[in-house]
Amino acid sequence: MKFIVTDSYEEMSTVAGQHLLGYMYQNKRVNMSITAGNTPLRMYEQLVPQVKGKSYFDNVHYYNFDEIPFKGTNEPGVTISNLAKSFFTPAEIPAEQIHALDENNYETHDARLKADGGLDVILLGIGADGHFCGNLPNTTQVHDETVAVPTTPEMREILLGEVGGDAAKVPDFYVTMGPKAVMQARNIIMFANGKHKAEIVKQAFFGEITNAIPSSILQLHPSITVILDKDAASLLPKF
Repeated sequence: MKFIVTDSYEEMSTVAGQHLLGYMYQNKRVNMSITAGNTPLRMYEQLVPQVKGKSYFDNVHYYNFDEIPFKGTNEPGVTISNLAKSFFTPAEIPAEQIHALDENNYETHDARLKADGGLDVILLGIGADGHFCGNLPNTTQVHDETVAVPTTPEMREILLGEVGGDAAKVPDFYVTMGPKAVMQARNIIMFANGKHKAEIVKQAFFGEITNAIPSSILQLHPSITVILDKDAASLLPKF
């Protein structure tokens, strides 16, 4: 496990993007699963001009690792829509290089990844509750690959915000790569910024491994790089 502590969110974004580019500059197919959300927004802004129109990145294939569908519609789900807005569309990533995980294909997602050669790298954020992907506390098990997670009453409030506040669009379930599926990636990058993430980063990587803090399982991965700004790293032991 390697830690990189940067001085700012801007630098953290740059370093994370450089790591992704390091995997992309290869003379072979590269399979990459990347995250949506707020943390990667500046990173994607930096990456767009470096990727857009570059034919030498035709080898890079993108996968989303979770999806929240909009109930009762044919709209693309929350995750793939956010990735399209922040990166795929401005970077003009060809459709044939984007492999969406959704509520219709999740049962074959793991077999598809295996057939495609597996994930070379997965880029993760960490939630304030320690979740990664759609693995919220006590919702999935360590042996789960890609699974559907039922919507509990408590989770409905979380998903309501994700679907724009329209209660009719809150799905009965969402889909996610489970811990086993994520751990099968050859390399993991996790990044976080801000003091509000400091305590959970400390618990996840220096506490016990427990399903109550899902990201703690990542301590066991043989090739994980954790990229933090100094605020998110402020409670870590000195190393």
